[in-house]
Amino acid sequence: MTERAEKLRLEIAAAKCIVVKIGSALLTDPEKGLFQKRLAAWCDQIHLLLEEDRRLLLVSSGAVAEGVNRLKLGSRPVSVHELQAAAAVGQMGLIHAYERAFAANDRLTALVLLTHDDLADRQRYLNARSTLTTLLDIGVVPIVNENDSVATDEIRFGDNDTLAALVTNLLQADVMIVLTDTDGLHESDPRDCPTAPMVPFADAGDERLDSMAGKGASALGRGGMMTKLQAARLAARSGSHTVIADGREAGVLTRILRGDPVGTLLAASITPLDARKRWIAGQLKAKGELQLDSGAVDALQRKGVSLLAVGVVAVRGEFARGDMVRCVDQGGALVAQGLINYSSIDASKLVGAHSDEINELLGYRMESELLHRDNLVLVN
Repeated sequence: MTERAEKLRLEIAAAKCIVVKIGSALLTDPEKGLFQKRLAAWCDQIHLLLEEDRRLLLVSSGAVAEGVNRLKLGSRPVSVHELQAAAAVGQMGLIHAYERAFAANDRLTALVLLTHDDLADRQRYLNARSTLTTLLDIGVVPIVNENDSVATDEIRFGDNDTLAALVTNLLQADVMIVLTDTDGLHESDPRDCPTAPMVPFADAGDERLDSMAGKGASALGRGGMMTKLQAARLAARSGSHTVIADGREAGVLTRILRGDPVGTLLAASITPLDARKRWIAGQLKAKGELQLDSGAVDALQRKGVSLLAVGVVAVRGEFARGDMVRCVDQGGALVAQGLINYSSIDASKLVGAHSDEINELLGYRMESELLHRDNLVLVN
């Protein structure tokens, strides 16, 4: 293992927020349905990791495959409506299996069904993040899947590798672990070339990996190694590393998260905070403007703090929660920009108010800050 790879493995061992994706090929057998013992083993490992004061979210495939088995269809349907029906039926069995496995350790679970549109729309993105963060805060294991029974486009073209990467970005997770039925990314497809060596470590953006990934997928799944590589690159944009590993290996999750050289590590080149701030800084259009007093300007520029309502003297424009807004000083000079936690209507009511007055003024409180420092960048 190279010095850089060893350093990154140690970073992964210290990871506090982890997204684990489990593929259909690992979860289901075309004739026997769910692999209950295998699923229980992963849940036991996740429970132990949560006992180490980590936060862990599970993105699980398998609903369509389980539905195919329950409906005795024999193979994955082609018709969109049959796929939706299979997903709806299979989701019941899949979640029941997870609930039962986690309950053995007195661990609660929550089902969260998402479409890619939920993470593309800023309002729904923030709502999803708030929900998932709350579940993680109270020790519940969120089990995320695509909303296959209603999302036609996701069934045709989506995959849970991509969804896992989007959720990784959503939570700014430290690492995404993709469990599959192979030990990692090989230099050639091992089904065609059984002796092809595995790639233990690479940069996620390395273009040489494209020719290695191939295009294959299992009979009951939608992805393949190429979708996993693409997902790793998507996760890397927010600074998250990815590990692709064989989910059938004993203790695979606990081994990865103690820094063992398991599977293929695809490294991100920037930190999560840098990636998020780069994205915010690159937004050229703003929906509104907040004028700040001199104290707020000084606090942002010198202390790197969040923006509180007490430092705002005026609100301009129409915007929704999660929209991009500009922060200007009293002379109109641009100071910062970021993603706001309240709509323009509510922000106007909060001008000059202290954080402990938010609930009284609005009747609710989402966050204490108008703009959190992680969602704000200084411009000048």
